[in-house]
Amino acid sequence: MIERKSNKGADVSADDDFLKLRKGEVAVAPPKEFDASLYFIGRIRTPWQSRAQCPKNPRESDAICTIELDPRWTPALKGLEIVTHVLLLYWMDRTRRDLVVQAPRHYGEQRGTFALRSPARPNPIAVSVARLVRIEGNALYVVGIDCLDNTPLLDIKPYFASTDSVPEAVVGWHARRGE
Repeated sequence: MIERKSNKGADVSADDDFLKLRKGEVAVAPPKEFDASLYFIGRIRTPWQSRAQCPKNPRESDAICTIELDPRWTPALKGLEIVTHVLLLYWMDRTRRDLVVQAPRHYGEQRGTFALRSPARPNPIAVSVARLVRIEGNALYVVGIDCLDNTPLLDIKPYFASTDSVPEAVVGWHARRGE
């Protein structure tokens, strides 16, 4: 592990200050090669152009966002219109992938990357349970997304409360602190 003071070599613009290391954050060198490959099956269209505009989590916005599915995958939507919610997996393509310890601005203390829902992670895969408003052709209209406009979509799955909900789950470490 190495602790760095800045993100040398990154192209950081004024809107991309999240690429810089905060005090107390730790970054590591990623592996030289990837283990797998993925297909982006579409793009997520949202009103948010910068991380500062983007909600911190999917429940902070009631904006209707559009999932633009690659037309070749449209037949895979058959039957999805009967569910009220979908699981969306997407690739946070505009974030760091080398952080192992982070200092979230809104919590003020260090946490390991795997103890956070931050987009900065070795494989920046995000998941949201979104309310399905409607489907029109290869477009899904949903509420409950927390990503930047034009984020690549990895997968869509139906959300089933009977199997996906875990009522006995602990709320989380942040709730234990009274936040």
